[in-house]
Amino acid sequence: MSDYRSLLQANDPEVFEMLAGEERRQHEGIELIPSENYTYPEVYCAYGTALANKYSEGYPGRRYYGGQEFTDQLENLAITRAKALFRAEHANVQPLSGSPMNQAVYLAFLTPGDTILAMDLSHGGHLTHGAPVSHMGKIFRFVRYRTNPVDGEIDFDEVLKIAKQCKPKIVLCGYTSYPRDCNYAEFRRIADAVGALAMADISHVGGLVAGHAMSNPLDDGFDIVTTTTHKTLRGPRAGMILCRQEYRKKIDSSVFPGLQGGPHMNTIAGIAVALKKALQPEFRRYAAEVLENAGTLASGLLAEGCSLVTGGTSNHMMVVNTVESFGLDGAEAEKVLDAAGLTVNKQVVPDDAQPPLRPSGIRLGTPAATTRGMGKDEMRELARCIVWCIRLRGDAQALADVRETVRALCRRFPVPGVPASA
Repeated sequence: MSDYRSLLQANDPEVFEMLAGEERRQHEGIELIPSENYTYPEVYCAYGTALANKYSEGYPGRRYYGGQEFTDQLENLAITRAKALFRAEHANVQPLSGSPMNQAVYLAFLTPGDTILAMDLSHGGHLTHGAPVSHMGKIFRFVRYRTNPVDGEIDFDEVLKIAKQCKPKIVLCGYTSYPRDCNYAEFRRIADAVGALAMADISHVGGLVAGHAMSNPLDDGFDIVTTTTHKTLRGPRAGMILCRQEYRKKIDSSVFPGLQGGPHMNTIAGIAVALKKALQPEFRRYAAEVLENAGTLASGLLAEGCSLVTGGTSNHMMVVNTVESFGLDGAEAEKVLDAAGLTVNKQVVPDDAQPPLRPSGIRLGTPAATTRGMGKDEMRELARCIVWCIRLRGDAQALADVRETVRALCRRFPVPGVPASA
């Protein structure tokens, strides 16, 4: 790997300097965006290999190109590990990312104009769950359910009522900014009541489900479960579809040839590596620590007077209403914290009156900090730093002090797999 870095530095110093700059940024700051994490060093090794050279259109034993002896073994291994980890009847490991992953499911079972019942975006749903600006939002009819903005609870009687009115073909649960777990049994009940497929997008909590820290929708009889393979799972940037055996052919043909061409075999190698890691006992400890750290960070923010969407968290993330807490929109809060080495993302809150690029909140989580080895004491310190930074945002010396505190914290907890000399 060091030889490759030397080659890059010698032959394209501009790109090398940008890479080195990003490595320095990651070492000197703390990633608190809940969808970001640090992958395993072994996954980096899988990425930059000869597997990147190979086209493997099709599936193991049914390829359109020759020379597939080892790619077939590799993909079968990833599938076997995914099925074991999530207790799934079938797994497709070819989706290139989360968006095509979900698109492949919709296109496998629906025709244009069919209805999907999904979570409202401002209440926590994802772009691929029916945002009007997305292609899927234009092809299919998305009807949205909401949460109680005070406590985050979902009124399942109301969701059932909506389902009976709109008659969806898919009942979809899953989220990108909802700081609670899902009651999968209730969603399954609603899907059964209207004859719909039950689908869960667990992209954010896939690793926590794999680590037995959060519930698995497959245990409640869900038909399809999708998850990205990075975030809490710590694998490469990609997607994965888990389903019942009876849906195998529809899912596989929807991914290829329906939506994608050849899979990225170097990425599938990285997925296989991450899945093996997640099958080990230490990964369960990691998943539990992510949740413990999130609870501690949320408690610390509440103690400092922050207003949290749903009043707290029961997963790995939380959403701070910065307008209510500090009189500052999320875009400005993100900018202030970024300058101090605390990376978060601006975030809409339920029924947000603010525009998407200047929303009322910020979203933060604990997977990446936990990967670095930080624990409850560090979460309490981070809560103080976050609030101090935003409240004293006009004080240059105060911001410099927070920045130095963050750097000192980072020196104690280096990023795994990223060169420290960057």
